[in-house]
Amino acid sequence: MPDPYSADLAAAAAIAAEHLAGLGERPVWRPVPEAERAWLSGQELPERGRPLGELLEDARTRVLPYPMGNGHPRFFGWVNSPPNPAGVLVEPLAAALNPSCAGGDHAGPHLERAAVRWLAELVGFPHPPGGGLLTSGASMATVICLATARQRAALADGWDAREEGLSGRPPMVMYVTEEGHSCLHKAAQLLGLGSRQVRVVPVDGAYRMDVGALRAMVEEDLRTGLRPFCVAGSAGTVNSGAVDPLGEIADVAAEHGLWFHVDGAYGALGVLADGAAPHYAGLERADSLALDPHKWLGVPVGCGCALLRDPGAARAAFSLVPSYLIDDNAGDLGWFSEYGPEQTRPFRALKTWATLSHLGRSGVERLVNHTTGLARTLAAMVEESGDFELLAPVTTSITAFRYRPRPTGLDALNRAIPGAVQARGNAFITGTRLGGRDALRACFLHPDTTERDLAVLLEEIRLAAKTLQRGDAAKAGEPRVRRGRGSA
Repeated sequence: MPDPYSADLAAAAAIAAEHLAGLGERPVWRPVPEAERAWLSGQELPERGRPLGELLEDARTRVLPYPMGNGHPRFFGWVNSPPNPAGVLVEPLAAALNPSCAGGDHAGPHLERAAVRWLAELVGFPHPPGGGLLTSGASMATVICLATARQRAALADGWDAREEGLSGRPPMVMYVTEEGHSCLHKAAQLLGLGSRQVRVVPVDGAYRMDVGALRAMVEEDLRTGLRPFCVAGSAGTVNSGAVDPLGEIADVAAEHGLWFHVDGAYGALGVLADGAAPHYAGLERADSLALDPHKWLGVPVGCGCALLRDPGAARAAFSLVPSYLIDDNAGDLGWFSEYGPEQTRPFRALKTWATLSHLGRSGVERLVNHTTGLARTLAAMVEESGDFELLAPVTTSITAFRYRPRPTGLDALNRAIPGAVQARGNAFITGTRLGGRDALRACFLHPDTTERDLAVLLEEIRLAAKTLQRGDAAKAGEPRVRRGRGSA
């Protein structure tokens, strides 16, 4: 008797393949029409279950036509990669098994040990047994690392933050730069430290942490009776791709007994680019590192990683094993759920393992070199032009720049350009603020992006700006989409 799901599974695979195969010939992005938006968000729960075939047809006609755009080779926004095909292929298998990877003797936890070790090896981070776990993303990885740092500081001072809370203790202070990711601030708020105890360290002209200012701030906080406990450096910021002077930060952390955390969510893998290693010197001295396989590597979204020099510190911060979960066969490392807040943990390791296995170390290096090369090429094109301005050195695969066709009104123009470019459908770029100025930033993660795509991007910016300058912003959204990738 035939499997009742075989035909629908085959249909789902065909729909996914068709979607991925045609991405380069479709608009990068287009807005969701009002009628479709109303259907997507306003549906009523069916009284009776619907056939799988109908659901697939809805997904094909009403979901897939309105992507975020990150699968397209001319998507240069934020830090969102296209999905690696190996990760796409195995996602249904993880769902078919549907395990909880909290722990236990099944494939999921064992494969996670390997995937985490591979990630640590790629970026050159020390990896003791059990020294990391996969998370939903770097935001959760950051919470895990900072909670571990908080508990270590409390225990060093002779008390237990888990047991006693923070009330009545000297405020714990952590240090980030103005270019530090928002997840660091959110983690501080969530962990009860408070935004007031997050010191924002100035940056230098290359948007890297000013280590002299860091040292002065730590010493001042010590004099006033506060408790500095953590400094967070960046191995590739999301604004400009800057890498902080990690070795110098590690020196300050060692002098004052601070936990040294590195946010490498996007940029840590940049260490693999030719000639990049000196920028990352000191990364190996960090106490913890957050990174995102679902960024540069293209693992399907929902996979971050927390790496820890001392896994026992994380276990001290999180382990809580109820009687019904005691596993006498767990070994010295225990369960993954003892190292973070999640008890039920999805099978993230399968897509991570598959992606890394499919790429291999040489493939990861090739991808990093290709994308960092594109960022440098765009920077050169910007500097050679007469109407663009480079705003930051290129260190990773991000180019920060702005359009400068005239001497005045540049902030307003550059603030409006991303939306106008997106609406045209031929490229996707986002904006930011850098050094007090509105800027454009292009992030390169797609293995199929070419130098021709960079030329299209600059021309799209010029065309969108002309429309804006004429005061006819509506024309930027007219259906003038060129379907082929090679057209200008």
